[in-house]
Order: sequence, then structure tokens, then C-alpha cells
Amino acid sequence: MFAFLKKLDNKNHKPTFGALKILKYIGPGLLVTVGFIDPGNWASNIAAGAEFGFTLLWMVTLSTIMLIILQHNVAHLGIATGLCLSEAATKHTKPWVSRSILGTAMLASVSTSLAEILGGAIALDMLFGIPIPAGAILVVIFVGVMLFTNSYALIEKIIIAFVSIIGLSFLYELSLVEIDWVQAGIAWVVPSIPQGSILIIMSVLGAVVMPHNLFLHSEIIQSRQWNLEDDAVIKKQLDYEFVDTLVSMLIGWAINSSMIILAAATFFSKGVEVNELQQAQSMLGPLLGNNAGVVFAIALLFAGIASTITSGMAGGSIFSGLFSEPYDINDNHSRLGIALSLITALLLIFMIGNPFKALIISQMILSIQLPFTIFLQIYLTSSKKVMGKYANTKFTTGLMLVIGSIVTFLNVLLFISFF
Repeated sequence: MFAFLKKLDNKNHKPTFGALKILKYIGPGLLVTVGFIDPGNWASNIAAGAEFGFTLLWMVTLSTIMLIILQHNVAHLGIATGLCLSEAATKHTKPWVSRSILGTAMLASVSTSLAEILGGAIALDMLFGIPIPAGAILVVIFVGVMLFTNSYALIEKIIIAFVSIIGLSFLYELSLVEIDWVQAGIAWVVPSIPQGSILIIMSVLGAVVMPHNLFLHSEIIQSRQWNLEDDAVIKKQLDYEFVDTLVSMLIGWAINSSMIILAAATFFSKGVEVNELQQAQSMLGPLLGNNAGVVFAIALLFAGIASTITSGMAGGSIFSGLFSEPYDINDNHSRLGIALSLITALLLIFMIGNPFKALIISQMILSIQLPFTIFLQIYLTSSKKVMGKYANTKFTTGLMLVIGSIVTFLNVLLFISFF
């Protein structure tokens, strides 16, 4: 679908811009948002809140700030060049560099899909008692049908609806508990690393700043593409895209924060240890009422399905980029990338003993791959050869290098924690 958009000559179709026109730009950012309110985030955030209370809320804030900068920058790449991150890597770096990084990105996509599919399967188990392996198969079949038979425009509308349902679900959950908002407010902005928390911190980071979302955003932002030769149009696209990204990421920040706050107010305050999402759901009923547990499971199901759709799309984009092709559901490389991401993840689920632990570890794996994607992105978006006059300023490059360094430093802490 995006192959068509890239080939289309729209020189005579210049968009008009106004206050209401920005609504036409809302969408790509929300597809990215659903990726970081996925089941992996649920596991990481509930573990963070249940074990450490409000203490790790700062990590959601830091991760979201980094995410806004990174996602806007990678969307900048898509708008200015007409290439997604995977295509740009293949075109502008040596083959051994692009294949190595894109290979690890595909592994990250599989890890992401594992968490998404597993979350949907856990929700089906909660709601209908369907065994997790069977539920995982149902999720993959449903997502496969959605991806292979629907247009991007329809998928975008469905994802926006799902994000709305998830957000409303957590507003309902929060309305049922008493929260110390002063303590939460302090925790949002004051960093703290309690003993034994580094694994959870890294899983929260990997669950928010996700490698596959960087590849996905640079691709789907081109669904809003018009004339790449008109500087005024590109400038407007960049401005409106930033609003889409900012609003969408803030929605994600609010939902992720809600998960930690709910777990802290419900489980940490009562000294309850949570080892699986089913346990969290079953305990919400007695603590907050039966409706709370049902709403929790329904929101998890929508999160699992929606994020599996976007992780599949990301897998297709990464894999097709290896062959210097854009994501196109009618192209075999894109289809194969989707299949590799979803089917490999499904097979791994059959070998998992502890689903909750697998969700957290899957997010940790994402955080380990993340520096490679970030530094690839910095190289590409800072290059005048790639971006022309839209290359990063020195300030932007410096800011992104700081982000890459923070992520790398946290990975070093994670490595040290194992010894």
C-alpha cells in the first residue's frame, strides 16, 4: 500500500492546512502508541507497581520523553526521504551493517509479537477459560486475517478504537481506588533505583521505547504523504506529525502510568506479590469488585490484538526493507516478514513455562536491541547525504546521542546485575 503512495505523483494535489485539518494527521502516532501499551507493558508495569509502588513512575516519564524525540525524528526520516528506517539502512549503509542491525531488529519484532500474542491469549483465558496455546493460535489467525484482507486505513481506524477502549478501561479502574497523587507526582519526576529493580526498570524501558515502533513509524507516516518536492508541504507535514506524535505519546504515558498506579494502590499497598496477569485480574475482583476484573481482561484482549497487528506490520516493514522495498501487503517480502514475526513467536509460546516472566524478559530483550536501532537512526537522520537540508541540527543530534547513551548505560547496569 505504501509502495503505491511512494510512486504516486501528486504534484497537483497540495493539501490545505487549518485547525481541523490536523485531525487528518492523527493516526500514525496512535498505531505507535498501541505498541507501548501492549501486554508486555502490562506485565512490566504491574510488576513495577506491585513490587516497588509508585517509585518507578519516573521511568515511564523518562521513557516517554525519549520516545517522543525518537519517534518524531524517525517520522522526520520517512517524510523527508520517502524511505522507512529499514529501507534507508539498506540504501545508505554497508550490507554487513544493515543486515546485522536489521537481523537483530527482526529478532526484536519476534520478541514483541511473542508478548502481544501471549497477552491476547492470557486475556482469552481470563474471559473464556481458553488454554493459552489455543488462545495464541486464535489471536494469530484473527490478526493474520486482519492484516492480509484489510486496507491500512481500516486498520488505523480499528487501532484508534482499541486505544480508546483501553484508555477508558483504565480510567474506570482508577476511579475505584484511592491514590496518593502527591506521592505519585513526586515519583513521576524524581528518579530512584531501589535494590533489585534494574530488571524491571529495563523491562519498562524496553516496553515503552520499542525498536519495532521506530521502524513502523517511519513507514506508516507515509500514509499521509503528498508531494515530496514541495518544501512548504514537507514543513507542514513535519509540524502536524509532531502534534500527532506528542498527543499520542502522552496518551500512552497516561495509560502506562495508570497501570503502575493501579498496581501500587491495589497490590503494593497491601503487600501482595503479583507473578502473573491472571493473578492480577483475579485479585482485582475481590479488591475492587467483579466488574474491575472483567474490564481488566477486556482491555488486555484489545491491547493484545491491536499490538499484535502493529508488531506484524513492523516485521513486514523491517523484512521488506532488507530488499530495498517499502511495506506492501500485496508484496511477498512484506507478507513473509509478517509471517516470520507472528509464526516464530507463536512457536516460542508453545515452549514457555511461565508466561508472566516471559512477558517481562521479552521487554528486556527489546531494551538490549534498542541502542543498535537508535544509533542507526542517529547516523541516518544526521546525514546530509540521506536527509539533505532536513538533516538533524547539531542540537538534535546531541540530544539523541544522550538518549542513546542513557539506554546503553542502563543496558550495562542490567548486564552487571547478573553477576
